[in-house]
Amino acid sequence: MLNFQKKKKINWINMSDIEKVKQLREATGAGFKDCNLAVKESGGDLDKAIEILRVKGISKASKKMSRDAMEGVVATSGDVNKTSIIELNCETDFVAKNDDFVSFAKELSELNNHNDSNLEKLNKSSMANGKTIEDNLVALIAKMGEKITIGRVKTFNHSGTKNFNYLHTIVKDNLSKLAVVVSLETKDVSDTIKSFGKQLAMHVAASNPLALDSASIDKDVLQKEQDLITEELKNSGKPEEIAEKISLGKIKKFKEENALLSQAWVMEPKKKVQDILKELSITDLKIKDFYRLKIGE
Repeated sequence: MLNFQKKKKINWINMSDIEKVKQLREATGAGFKDCNLAVKESGGDLDKAIEILRVKGISKASKKMSRDAMEGVVATSGDVNKTSIIELNCETDFVAKNDDFVSFAKELSELNNHNDSNLEKLNKSSMANGKTIEDNLVALIAKMGEKITIGRVKTFNHSGTKNFNYLHTIVKDNLSKLAVVVSLETKDVSDTIKSFGKQLAMHVAASNPLALDSASIDKDVLQKEQDLITEELKNSGKPEEIAEKISLGKIKKFKEENALLSQAWVMEPKKKVQDILKELSITDLKIKDFYRLKIGE
């Protein structure tokens, strides 16, 4: 992360411009071109040059925010009782794998869990270097030269539940391109629950359900699907009565395929998720919540 705090005074007078640019890069982490311009603008005074870069960094960050940021990482943090997930976006996969970006994302995820995914509190939180997340984000944008934004967030902290996660395409440690958290309500602490929790998270990653059951699917999503089906059948030339039956069948299938409980179980496709739940024979077991977060979606 960039550090724009003033450094110990150094005698700049006998330094060449190249040496000053090098010293400025080491002090701020900014690029050669920016440092060179700042040295010239400040008349060789590196304390002024540091201030110039700080101000320009903020200006650059605001200009970059109009661009698309569809790459990045998803970070998970916490434990079985409380788990949080957060998305940090950037423009390229190259930046997503950069050490500074990765370090920021990891510290960000821990602070997110501490703040229960409250973005307002999170942005004002202090990081290890004493600066707020907002200020560190501006500095990171200036250094990376890309739009970087904090995206979707969620914390699982339900009473009487246990959380399980699955990471796909891991970038490093708790950072990935796709992450899933599932929350199971039960008093059971057996290995069976742990195994099912992990498998269920993998299932959600692969099958991408829209809701827990068909009744919970967003009404706008269902209406959009119904409109597509109606338009498709209108052009098929089928009699209205037959078209109506086909329409009902298609929307029913759509609900089954997109509701978690009625989806085919990835590990054994002839069975549904609700069948697996019954087979476990754990009377108080319920799927409380789940969340699937994929970069770029």
